[in-house]
Amino acid sequence: MNLRFLGNTGIKVSEICLGTMTFGGQGFWENIGKVDQQGANKLVAMALEAGVNFFDTADVYSQGISEEILGKALGDRRKDIILATKVRGRTGPGPNDLGLSRRHIIEGCNASLRRLGTDYIDLYQVHSFDPVTPLEETLDTLSDLIHQGKVRYIGCSNFAGWQLMKALAISTANGLERFVTLQAYYSLVGRDLELDLVPLCQDQKLGILPWSPLAGGFLTGKFRRGQKPPAGARRSASESQFIKFDENMGYAVIDELEKIAEAHNASIAQAALNYLLRKPAVTSVIIGARNPDQLSDNLKAGDWEMTTEEIACLDELSKPPRLYPHWFLESGRQNR
Repeated sequence: MNLRFLGNTGIKVSEICLGTMTFGGQGFWENIGKVDQQGANKLVAMALEAGVNFFDTADVYSQGISEEILGKALGDRRKDIILATKVRGRTGPGPNDLGLSRRHIIEGCNASLRRLGTDYIDLYQVHSFDPVTPLEETLDTLSDLIHQGKVRYIGCSNFAGWQLMKALAISTANGLERFVTLQAYYSLVGRDLELDLVPLCQDQKLGILPWSPLAGGFLTGKFRRGQKPPAGARRSASESQFIKFDENMGYAVIDELEKIAEAHNASIAQAALNYLLRKPAVTSVIIGARNPDQLSDNLKAGDWEMTTEEIACLDELSKPPRLYPHWFLESGRQNR
């Protein structure tokens, strides 16, 4: 398993990260996965054996059950891995049981530490932007957690470009800890990130952690043009179709991925993951698994390297729209 630096830090993480959204399977998360403790123990052991040292969860996944299961599955191997979790979502019925206020972050961090069975979190991420809490309050609180030793590094998830840049500017101006990573949706059928956030992360030296790199299971090869969606697949459930994209383009991408996979004796899912591993600023791709077969296949995504020509072909098939001001700026560069 190849290792990469976590953004602009001095620690290294595996280029594949095991996401644990499938652990627990309670409420909304039931359609994503229902991996119990025994199943999680096996998946975590497989990942560790393959060289994975990076694990990601969140306090809202199955109402905290995912954190509990992951903590037990890691056991005394906790010291050998980089552990990431998140805060922001609703964790109770009260008016202050959500958001990025000082109160909710501190309570959320302490609760996550208890559930995970650890005394520190390597990467503590805000799960999305909070439009009502001042960024100064959020960043000051996160900095306090680092200074207290409860958190080692901080990251963000699901931020717009201006939100992320504003946060980084506030940290710099006020001597606060800076985000070192951006966890964001990024896949071959969802490359919007490349318009603003990828250049921003390259410029500011943040590592990108793609979530749902297989677009909710669409890029596994199970979904094919003109065929009925497979029963039981994650994307077959209406609750899992919040990831929107041009399906005609998506099927064309799958056809090309199949050709590339065959050329490298790999699977379509591996090819989709391999593509992201070749993109700028990507530190580690987050994969989820509901069973050992899925995990075993995904773990091999970095065992081979897609050619420059293959990447260029996929780039052309899946290129995002040229929105303003990007087309204007590109025109200006050509005239220099």
